[in-house]
Amino acid sequence: MRSDTMRFLLASASPGRLRTLRQAGVEPEVEVSGVDEDAITAPTPADLVRELARAKAVTVAGRQHGDLLVLGCDSMLELDGTALGKPSSAAEAVRRWQLMRGRTAVLHTGHTLIEVADSAAMRISDRVASTQVRFADPSDAEIEAYVGTGEPLRVAGAFTIDGFGGWFVEAVAGDHHNVVGLSLPLLRRMLLDFGYAVSDLPGR
Repeated sequence: MRSDTMRFLLASASPGRLRTLRQAGVEPEVEVSGVDEDAITAPTPADLVRELARAKAVTVAGRQHGDLLVLGCDSMLELDGTALGKPSSAAEAVRRWQLMRGRTAVLHTGHTLIEVADSAAMRISDRVASTQVRFADPSDAEIEAYVGTGEPLRVAGAFTIDGFGGWFVEAVAGDHHNVVGLSLPLLRRMLLDFGYAVSDLPGR
């Protein structure tokens, strides 16, 4: 780990987000917020992920002491104007895929970066990254087999791009990291807005 770096805390239980940061050379601390996501509403899917990301980051930042950066994220797939989070059951995941196949949807990820400092008020930045995803047209048997892996039940939109679901993602327009749940280019710009560089984060 690099010396004289800023503490960096990821307010997310997502293994994909943690893996993305580690593969990019960053080793964050991790703390899950425990926010009741069902209690948060917003008029659009993009607004909803922004509000959820902020709630997670603010909750975790409020528990901290000292100087550090906290990143909260939340992702949802938008199809026909509806926000699709994690399916509640295998049957729902199958129905979801029957609707998604052969179509294009938008994966929104809200990012909230908070600077916590004992000597000053918190600074907060909220951004949303949106990436178009074009899905293949898997058969009912392929959908059943994919849902049977359990993967679609653990992720927003009922698919991954970096796992079993990658077989069914034909094209991406925008930042592909965002589909995993964290846009590295967007995070870099947010850090710059606060006067930090990527090299200021703790590394592996």
